[in-house]
Amino acid sequence: MDHVDKILSQWQQERPDLDVSPMGTLGRLKRLNHALMRAMEKTWVRYGLNESSFDVLATLRREGPPFALSPSALMASTMVTSGTMTHRLQQLEKSGLIERIKNPADGRGFLISLSEKGFALIDEAVAAHVATQHALVAGLDAARRAQFDALLKEFQYLLDEGAGARPE
Repeated sequence: MDHVDKILSQWQQERPDLDVSPMGTLGRLKRLNHALMRAMEKTWVRYGLNESSFDVLATLRREGPPFALSPSALMASTMVTSGTMTHRLQQLEKSGLIERIKNPADGRGFLISLSEKGFALIDEAVAAHVATQHALVAGLDAARRAQFDALLKEFQYLLDEGAGARPE
């Protein structure tokens, strides 16, 4: 019996008229996400990063050469507001991890680019991040992980499409 089972049991005792089973699924997902994020944060901190800074640098790195995006493309990729992105970019620029460069396709605009220091840091940090992720899923064999991924993908699809929709 885990912590979530105890909570469900308490609710069942207090409110037997309610089906609280979804609380178990969502409660376990919440606890799992919290534990995973804590583990990944430990890796990011070793590189002087947090979730936000890692996200921006990793987004630029996986873009491929020239490792640059417009601020609006970065916002769309990381799904944050312009104010939040501006703050993140200022901090990363102050740390020397990114640079603002003229956009060759639009002389009025600029791109956010990884600096040499930023490129070296994110390359090292992402390797450690992937190693952390491998350690986190090591308890699941490939078949169970594929099953888990498929269930999560289906669940996300259902949420995105609205209750009752099913993927083909």
